[in-house]
This record gives sequence, C-alpha cells and structure tokens, in this order.
Amino acid sequence: MGSSVSWTQGDGPLVPFVDGFRRELAGLGHPPGVVRLHVVLMGQLDGWLSAAGLGVGDLSLAVARQFLAERRARGLRRVPTLAGLAPLLGYLSLEGVLAPEPPAVVTGTDVLLARYRAYLAGDRGLAPATIERYERFAWRFLTGRASRAGGETGAEGLASGEVNSFLLGAASRLTTVDSVKREAADLRSLLRFLYLARMAETDLGAAMPPAAGWRGTRLPSALSRAEVEALLGSCDRSSPGGRRDRAILALLARLGLRCGEVAALQFADIDWRAGEIVVCGKRRRRDRLPLPAEAGEALVAYLAGGRPACRCRQVFVTVNAPHRALLPCSVTAVVYRACDRAGLGRAGGHRLRHALATEMLRQGGNLTEIAQVLRHSDLAATAGYAKVDRAALRMVTAPWPGAGR
Repeated sequence: MGSSVSWTQGDGPLVPFVDGFRRELAGLGHPPGVVRLHVVLMGQLDGWLSAAGLGVGDLSLAVARQFLAERRARGLRRVPTLAGLAPLLGYLSLEGVLAPEPPAVVTGTDVLLARYRAYLAGDRGLAPATIERYERFAWRFLTGRASRAGGETGAEGLASGEVNSFLLGAASRLTTVDSVKREAADLRSLLRFLYLARMAETDLGAAMPPAAGWRGTRLPSALSRAEVEALLGSCDRSSPGGRRDRAILALLARLGLRCGEVAALQFADIDWRAGEIVVCGKRRRRDRLPLPAEAGEALVAYLAGGRPACRCRQVFVTVNAPHRALLPCSVTAVVYRACDRAGLGRAGGHRLRHALATEMLRQGGNLTEIAQVLRHSDLAATAGYAKVDRAALRMVTAPWPGAGR
C-alpha cells in the first residue's frame, strides 16, 4: 500500500476507526505529516488483518507482534517497532475493541513487591521516582535470590550472613562509595519492610554495617555567578523550547528547586496574585515560596508563547507531540544542553541549587536562612556550605604553631 491512504475507502476491519484516530492524533498535537504516517501504518495493519481473515476484535499485542514479525521476515525496509503501533493500539484500547490480553501469571514475588510499593507510598510517603528505585532493587534482589535458593518470594530464610556477603559483593562490584551507599540504603529499606511485614524474625536492616564513607569530606560543588548567568543566557527566547528551558533554569537557579520538583509543578501550584508557588518536595512536604521576578517573567513568557495546548496538568511538557509532562531526567537533560551551549562542563540541576546556597552565603545570608530556602529538614545538611565561605573561615582559623618561622 506504500504511502497511499486509499484503503480508508474500503471495508477493512480498521476503516470505521480511521477518522477518530486522525482526530485523536491531531488533538495530541501531531503535525499533519506525522498523522499521515500513522494512518499509512494503520492501513498496512488493516490489509494484513483482512488477508489473515481477522477482525478488529482479534487484534491484541500478540497479534500486533506477529504482524511486525511477518513484515521483518519478508525483508521489508523500515519495519516499525511495537512502539510505532502504540498510538493506534492505545486508541483502539480506549475504544474498547481490542481483544482482551490473557491474565499475567502473578508470582509470590509480585505480590510481595505490590505490598512493598504500597508501604513505600503510604507509610513512608516517598516520591514516585524513589519508590521506583527501591522497587527495582527489590525485584532484582528477590528474584535473584529465589532463583538461587528457591522459595515463593525470595525472602524466605534470609539471614545476616547473606546480607553481609551481598554488601561485600556490592563493594567489590561497584566503582564509587556513593554507589555502594545507595545500594546499601536500598537493601536496608527492603529488610526493614520484611521485618514489619513479619517475613523476617529480626530487623536485619538495623543490624546492617554502614558502607565506609565519611560525610562532609568534600566541598559542595557549585557554579559561579557568571556561569549561572551564562546558562540562563544560552536559551533562545525566540523559540518555544528556549522559553521553556529558560523558565526551568530560572526555577532551578533562583529558587533552588530540585529537578523532580520542577517536573512536578502544576498550574494549581502557582498563585499569581500573591506571587508565590507551592513546591511539592520530599516526604510529601508542601512549601510555599515567593516567586522571584525573573523566574515569574520566564514562566509567563513560556506559558504565553511557548507551551503547546494540551490536557496535561504539569506546567512543563515536551516540545514535540504527543505533549507529555517532563520527567525529572528530562529536566536534568535541559541543564546538560544549556551547559553544552554555554561551553561549560556538564552539571546537573543540583549544581544550580548549590550555586544559590553559595551565593546567598556570599551575600551575607546565614545557614538558617539558606536551610529555609533549600527546605532542608536537618540543618546539618546545610552546614556543609559553611566550608565554602573561605574568607570567614580565615578569620576564625588559629595560627599554626611555628608557621611564622
């Protein structure tokens, strides 16, 4: 059928859905050329279903995979992946015409992980990204142990010696202390849950030895004021993407927000009359902060002339259709691209947070004020910035005996 869309005049099983699919794609912001490509692919699937004597009610993920596999076997060029069929399958699923998928086999580990996920979200109030990280580690740990030692969930008979062996293996496998400490934190969370769920007799998480490493041994790495201005100035304010990126960078640099907090920002969180925003931070904290003029102006420029029309509640969305909310990693990528444009070494969003704290300290702010802006729950987390004020440190440093000889 090539690039023709004449199939829409036929009586194939997908013909009744083509107009609705076009409207759905256009509503998601796809340009006409992209809509046409999706309709062409829909026509190819329609012809294959007709030749196989199948109706739309027979279409499922397994049938879609068979369609793609047969096209690859015929040696056709540019065979799409299942992701290319995802918009069509998603639309047909909403229409309720796809064949039901066979129920997935649920294992004991799956049930345990579901309980663990509910505990992390409900009892600990962790952010979705943190829950995903803990759950990913738990799946790897439990399934690996189940394959080695057997058991329904992978948690049966877990003892302290095995935990210590795992940590020693992580220390030899991972390359940095921070990576070892993160894996230890992931394991400790899982072990404490197993104890609370009465699947372990003792709290092995509390008995875990700490990963070797000392807090506060390094100076916080921050960008200079000139470098921050270079990042902000690197954005092309004449393009929608440039306006979006500048608004993101302004929130990171002027308010010290985390990448996840920027990605989670919704329209309801902005109080334009009061000049404030509500930041949804760690552990379900909701903090009301003043919106600096520069950040507010950048937001207005983006919303008025950069943000595409879409149903997403989040403020920051993708430039290209379909328009979806940005993920925290996408916000980090915005900072990376700005560093590339400004000719700086790549730095993440947290470096802008450090830069704000360092600049506040240089301007005479105290640690309590910095902790309030950065929303640190523990002042010890802010105390590390005292080390970057070298001029003040020189004033309190006692002379070294014999240094003047």
